[in-house]
Formats: sequence, C-alpha cells, structure tokens
Amino acid sequence: MTSRGPTGRAAGRERLLALFLLGVAAVLLLSSPTWFGSGQAGVGVGQLVVGVVVAAAGLWLHRRARAGRRG
Repeated sequence: MTSRGPTGRAAGRERLLALFLLGVAAVLLLSSPTWFGSGQAGVGVGQLVVGVVVAAAGLWLHRRARAGRRG
C-alpha cells in the first residue's frame, strides 16, 4: 500500500518548509509594487513571477504534508 505523503517528522519538516516558502512568496508579492513605482517594471514583473512560483511550491508542500498527517 502506498502512502499519499510523508509521515511523522518528515511531514513536520515539509510543513515548516512550506510555511517558510509561503512567507518568502508573500514578501516577494507584497514588495513588488516598489519596482513599478521606481520605473523598473521588468524587475517588478520578474519578482511577481518568482513570487507566484514560490507560492505554488509552498502550497504544494503544505498540501502534501497535510495529506501525510491524515494518513
């Protein structure tokens, strides 16, 4: 029988990593308007793209950790 996600300590580590990634993504997404305001829209767009990718990775890890915890 295969499990859907990690169990025990691995799930805890994945949850912590997921929360860290979501925090980094929040900082990236919330600070990106400063680049647009300073006339560097390319940097702002790049920061938005990276923020969305990091948020997606954090959400994926968080869902995986929750699936492992439910068993």
